[in-house]
Amino acid sequence: MTVIAIFDIGKTNKKFFLFNEQYEIVLERTQQFAESIDEDGDSCENVKELSEWVRQTLEEVVSMKKFDVKALNYSAYGASFVHIDMNGDLVTPLYNYLKPYPGELKEKFYHTYGSETEISLETASPVLGNLNSGMQLYRLKYARNTLFKRIRYSLHLPQYLSYLATGKAYSDITSIGCHTGLWDFEKKDYHDWVYAEKINEKLAPVFPSTETVELTIHEKIIRSGIGLHDSSAALIPYLASFSEPFVLISTGTWCISLNPFNNEPLTAAELKEDCLCYVAYNGRPVKASRLFAGNEHELQVNILSEHFQVDAHHYKKIVFTAAFIKKNITDSEVAVAGLHASHFSKRNLDDFSSYAEAYHMLLYDIIQQQKFSTALVLGNQKTTPIFVDGGFAKNPVYMNLLAAAFPGMEVFAASVSQASAIGAALAIHPCWNSKPVPEDMIGLKYYSITK
Repeated sequence: MTVIAIFDIGKTNKKFFLFNEQYEIVLERTQQFAESIDEDGDSCENVKELSEWVRQTLEEVVSMKKFDVKALNYSAYGASFVHIDMNGDLVTPLYNYLKPYPGELKEKFYHTYGSETEISLETASPVLGNLNSGMQLYRLKYARNTLFKRIRYSLHLPQYLSYLATGKAYSDITSIGCHTGLWDFEKKDYHDWVYAEKINEKLAPVFPSTETVELTIHEKIIRSGIGLHDSSAALIPYLASFSEPFVLISTGTWCISLNPFNNEPLTAAELKEDCLCYVAYNGRPVKASRLFAGNEHELQVNILSEHFQVDAHHYKKIVFTAAFIKKNITDSEVAVAGLHASHFSKRNLDDFSSYAEAYHMLLYDIIQQQKFSTALVLGNQKTTPIFVDGGFAKNPVYMNLLAAAFPGMEVFAASVSQASAIGAALAIHPCWNSKPVPEDMIGLKYYSITK
C-alpha cells in the first residue's frame, strides 16, 4: 500500500500517522514524554527522547512489508528552536516558549532597534517574550554567549525533525513567519536587526514548504518535506478544498480566527488587540486573531457545575433554545465588546432558573467576544463563509449563536480529522501521490439563524 508517513508533534501528544493515497489513516501511534528541565530549572521538551522515538518509529515502519512509504513530512508546534553544533549534537535544551524573558534584555533590544510598536508592525509579531522565537537567540547571544558561539544552526522544531531523518538543515517560511520577530513582512526578508546581530548566520537556508529532499532508509529512497508549523499545516486542507475566500475559526483552548485572503497590512490597533500575521506554506500572509475562549468556557463550566450540582460535562447535553437568550438580554444591556474580560463572570448565577439557561448566557457572552475577535481579521469580506473546527464546532449552542452574530454570512461547523497531519501530507502531495486530492476531505454542517 502506498503511504506517506507524518509526525505530528504537539506539546503534550506526539503522534505518528500513515495515510494512504485517499488520505485515510491506515496506522496511528501516540506517545507522551515526561518533561525535562533546563539549566534554570524551567520545564522543557525532552528532545532526546523525542528524537529517539522519531528515529525508531521511522526505521520500524519503513521495514514493514505491507506499506510502501513514498514520502515523509512533519508538523510541530512553533516558537521552539533546537540548537545544534557542527556535528548535529544538541547545544542547549529545547527551551519552553513560556519561559520568562529577562526584562533588561528586552529593554536593551527595543532601545537598540526601535519601539515595541514599530518592530511589532514590521514583523507582524506582538511582543510575546520567548514566544517570539527570534528573541530566544538574542537572549542566548547576550546571556549564554559561550553556548551561542557553539551553535551551527538553530532549527525550529519541525525542521529539526526533518534534519533527524535527512541530515540536511533547512529553514521553513511557515516557522520563520509566525510571530518570531525575525521576518520583515514588507521586505519579505529577515528584519534588519537579524542581520545587525548576525543571527542570520545561525539560521539554515530557506527551503520551499512544497518541495522535498531525498533520503534512503533500508535501501529505500523516500522523499522528505522539511516540516511545517502546525498552525499553517492545519489550514492547508481548507486551502486545498476551497478556492473562494473564507475565514476559519480554529477552536480549542484558544479560538484563533484565520483569514488567508486579507492582504491588508497589520495596523497598530489590530496589534494592540493581539492580532498578528503569519506566512502560509504558499508564501501568502494570513491574518490571525486569538481569543482565550476555550479556557474561559472550561473555567465557567466548572463554576456552573458546582452551582447547579451537575457533572462537569453536563453542557454536552444542552439543546440550543433561543428563548433563553431573549429572556435574559434586556434592551438596555450593552454587550461587552473586547477580548480581555468575559461579561459572564459579572453575572449573578442566582438569576438563572436552570443550568441550561445559565449555559446559554455563558455562550452568548463568549460569542460577543468571538464576534469582536473574528471581525478584526475579516477586513472587507462581509459575506465570506465562516468555517469552525475544533471543540466548539461540535457545540450546537455555540454554533447557533455564532450564526446569529454574523447574520449576513454563512456559518459552517467543519470537521477534518487530524488537520495538521493531513496538511503536512497535502503540502507535498505531488511528490508522492498520483491521485487527485479527495473532494470530501472536510465535512460541513450549515447553521443559520432561521434553521
